[in-house]
Amino acid sequence: MQSFTNKVVVITGAASGIGQALAQQLSKDGAHLALSDVNMSGLEETRASLIGPGKVTLHSLDVADRSAWESYAETVVNEHGQVDAIINNAGVALSETIEKMSYKDMEWIVGINFWGVVYGTKTFLPYLKQRPEAAIINISSIFGIIALPTQGAYNATKFAVRGFTESLRQELKNTNIMVTTVHPGGIKTNIVRNGRINTSFMGKQSQEEQHQNFKQNVRTSAPQAANIILNGTIKGKRRILIGADARLMDRIQRFLPTRYTDLFGWVLRKIA
Repeated sequence: MQSFTNKVVVITGAASGIGQALAQQLSKDGAHLALSDVNMSGLEETRASLIGPGKVTLHSLDVADRSAWESYAETVVNEHGQVDAIINNAGVALSETIEKMSYKDMEWIVGINFWGVVYGTKTFLPYLKQRPEAAIINISSIFGIIALPTQGAYNATKFAVRGFTESLRQELKNTNIMVTTVHPGGIKTNIVRNGRINTSFMGKQSQEEQHQNFKQNVRTSAPQAANIILNGTIKGKRRILIGADARLMDRIQRFLPTRYTDLFGWVLRKIA
């Protein structure tokens, strides 16, 4: 993807956080945007913040609903005439031990974090193949590389996104479609506040306390993350790590592929 100017980009989870920041940066770059979320008021706020000349459409979309994706794709193509890139960004958090976690909560997070990526990718793939150049950008997490206690469900979905996307990349090698996996570390978003937090590996804190602690300790803003994602895509990067924390944890996992859990466990006990 050499440029986003005059390209039609689909972004899920665009009402806040990284999705909103991606929309803002792409608008500046002259892209046309199809933005979706379950939070329509948030999408309206995103649209109001855009300053670029491109066409912008808003859609209410539950990414876990397969049938909704089919009608959504048809609507986007009818409104924009084409699709050049999709950024599967929508995601939620769930903190609970595997023993105590309910099947309902597990199904909820898998539906959004994993099936949402699968549906978005497969639904728009035929349209992307029609373009001279196209991109699929799937947002995983550093938790798609390392695992932590109480994050079993979240880890499972983000590891799954990584495996799904890396396989897809090989299948689409030497085609017009670039496939990128993104692994953010801690980003200043509302993912903790909006998640389902029952048990925290940070100690006995309320969900709001965990949110405030998270926001105070992470160093990377959503606009910074968006800039890294888009620049990495233009440079043809197949794997994008965001933040010093993500880069550090990735290196530790490479050097200590099984022992890193002992190291992180010790650190977590110290700060909890």
